[in-house]
Amino acid sequence: MFSRLREDIASIIKKDPAARNAWEVITCYPGFQAILMHGWAQWCWSRGLKWLGRFISHIARVLTGIEIHPGATIGRRVFIDHGFGVVIGETAEIGDDCTIYQGVTLGGTSLSRGAKRHPTLEAGVIVGAGAKVLGGFTVGAGAKIGSNSVVLKPVPAGSTAVGNPAHIIKKEMASADSESAHLFTAYGVTQNSDDPISKVLHKLIDHAVAQQEQIEKLSAALSHAGIACDAAGAEKLIPEQINSLVD
Repeated sequence: MFSRLREDIASIIKKDPAARNAWEVITCYPGFQAILMHGWAQWCWSRGLKWLGRFISHIARVLTGIEIHPGATIGRRVFIDHGFGVVIGETAEIGDDCTIYQGVTLGGTSLSRGAKRHPTLEAGVIVGAGAKVLGGFTVGAGAKIGSNSVVLKPVPAGSTAVGNPAHIIKKEMASADSESAHLFTAYGVTQNSDDPISKVLHKLIDHAVAQQEQIEKLSAALSHAGIACDAAGAEKLIPEQINSLVD
């Protein structure tokens, strides 16, 4: 137990520049305290002391603002940053080295007792503030969930998901031992990862502009050949202006 606590403290100090020392983490970090108390609650839950496990988790929620069901499985070096409003359901599974920010819900959409209702986060997943991951599916290792995203289906390993409902916007096929595979990004923010909807709109705009140029060339050729061609009368597209609206 003490070995795991030392790992958790070291992980928090590594990921949070505001953490200055172990004593500050132990006394002032509700995410650390919630995971510590979850260990007590899960010990009771797994030994048939269901009410006591739920009561300990309730006390932890009152003290930290983080609600973790005693039936949830949490791996090593999991960091719940800030943490207020985090809800982790009964059948949720969180792998090693995951990071969860405030306002996150790992919730279930099924009402079937005994079924896998809550998500599984594999190792190294980052879930941004306010994100909702709802359902009994898996978020692959090293994936990132953008803040305020609503994830309703599996997320491939190494990818980034944003939006409501969430879209996959990037997949990093990095080897497990590469530097990029272990790179921590706060709040799941990934550089140069455009929204897929905006990328599609930009492509449609470019296609419309190319068609406009082709129509103008055809109209000029027909006029040169002596064939009357009425102007379409539509306003000419200005791609820079439209692209700025999409961005």
